[in-house]
Order: sequence, then C-alpha cells, then structure tokens
Amino acid sequence: MGRKTTFEERIEIVEYVTAGGHSYSQAAEHFNVSYQQARSWVLKAEQNGYPALKDRRGRTKPREEMTELERLKLENRQLKTKLKEQEVLEKFVKKFQELQNKE
Repeated sequence: MGRKTTFEERIEIVEYVTAGGHSYSQAAEHFNVSYQQARSWVLKAEQNGYPALKDRRGRTKPREEMTELERLKLENRQLKTKLKEQEVLEKFVKKFQELQNKE
C-alpha cells in the first residue's frame, strides 16, 4: 500500500495526524501510505522536528561546495520548514485552548 512521498507530503501527513486529530490508519488510507510509515513520520517529527522527515539516503553537498543559488534554495527550504513548524505549534495551542475552554 506504500508509495514514494515527497518531503512536503510527509509534513502534510504529520499535520493530518497531529493537527487534524486523525489516526495513523486514517492517514495511511487517506494518503495511500502504510500505517507503519505514517506512524514513523509522526514519531520522527515529534522527536526531532520536520527536518527528520527528509530522505537522507543520498549525498548532501557540504555548504562550502554549494553555489550561491543552492545556498539560497537551502535557506528558503529551511525558512519554510521553520514557518510550517510555527504554524503547527500555533494550531496545537489554539486547539489546546479550545479544549481547556470546554471544561
């Protein structure tokens, strides 16, 4: 049932489970990935943040070997990741406050 996914798709799956309140099974079915993979990505993201979701099987260029364009693209990706993490945190806080107010 699994398939190849992009870094952005993995973030979306993690948010579907964490911010959306869905189960691993629901995420696996919705995104056509395995239950184990969905669970693994959620746990990795919770422990080490979104960068842990990257596929690190290839060689990554050291920063010194990168061109200016490559460095700028890397910085852009890092800033987008940081922004996504902040959005997830804000959603979590909002949801937590909603649950607190219900009591």
